[in-house]
Amino acid sequence: MQQAFSTTTFTIEGYRVTRSLGVVRGIIVRSRSIVGTFGARLQTIMGGNITIYTQLCEKTRNDAFDLMMGHAAALGANAVIGVRYDATELAQGVTEVLCYGTAVVVEQQV
Repeated sequence: MQQAFSTTTFTIEGYRVTRSLGVVRGIIVRSRSIVGTFGARLQTIMGGNITIYTQLCEKTRNDAFDLMMGHAAALGANAVIGVRYDATELAQGVTEVLCYGTAVVVEQQV
């Protein structure tokens, strides 16, 4: 994709959808490491933001987003609209993060 757009809305201001290519998604399944879990427990005792989990969540969401955008590019899309995230705990300490949306081709309105 030359210039890839993504949005949680179903329109991109100044552009019109010329083709819809269907649903695209990126799925990541992550588990916490023993070291990460121990570090998070220490941070929990102190209170406040648990940065180890924050960083893990941010990286996981970014990875799922990148996979989704790659899926869209493989279909020939230059944008993904209606982007959403979902997360499901598959087992204790194991979580699936799903990023999905609709791959489209957009062109700038004149």
